Amino acid sequence: MHGNLPALTAVLADVDAAGPDRVWCLGDLVGYGAHPDGCVEMARERCQVNLAGNHDLGVLNRIDITDFAPHAEQAARWTRENSAPETLQYLETLKPSRDGEAIGLFHASPRDPIWEYVLSGAQAADCMDAMEPRVSAIGHTHVASYFGRTDGAMAGGAAAAGTELNIEAGQWLLNPGSVGQPRDGDPRAAWLLLDVEQWTATWRRTEYPVDEAAGAIEAAGLPAGLGERLYLGQ
Repeated sequence: MHGNLPALTAVLADVDAAGPDRVWCLGDLVGYGAHPDGCVEMARERCQVNLAGNHDLGVLNRIDITDFAPHAEQAARWTRENSAPETLQYLETLKPSRDGEAIGLFHASPRDPIWEYVLSGAQAADCMDAMEPRVSAIGHTHVASYFGRTDGAMAGGAAAAGTELNIEAGQWLLNPGSVGQPRDGDPRAAWLLLDVEQWTATWRRTEYPVDEAAGAIEAAGLPAGLGERLYLGQ
């Protein structure tokens, strides 16, 4: 969600309409957006699982933010300085991966839950070799996508809004995309509806007031480009 409270609010309204049993957030509750406290509070109340993403860890000074892109580094510093103590305290409790759920949950990848961008079939195959669950959800790339391997054959690619897959057989890596900062050319907030009884995965997109999120970024004195990119989905 990256501190984008208008996007998170809109997505959770759609999630409520879908009626899932559990809600999982794969990390990066903060970073880029101007509402770290609001996003963390809402995620804490509404999500049964929250992971730590690299931006969360950067805000906590647990990883070196000088490795971030300049705007991301600036946003991390701003978030560190402008978040309530209870926001930072909650982020300290989060980890970048989670087991014990119906599927594996990783911020980035099963091989490297913090940093790896899974963008190719070869990477996905290596991750599948390394992961214990048959199906895992990953984030970090900000791109809604999937990779599947059945009988040794790999398939995968971008997942446009409305994409629905039968994942009953084989191994799968499912990326819901980003609620707060999509980077696939579609500015709508992205999320994934997963049925672990029928084993189907459906990618969803939700309209939200981008003007509100971009305006808050500008008002906070964050880099203007962080708001401008929201309109482009980049």
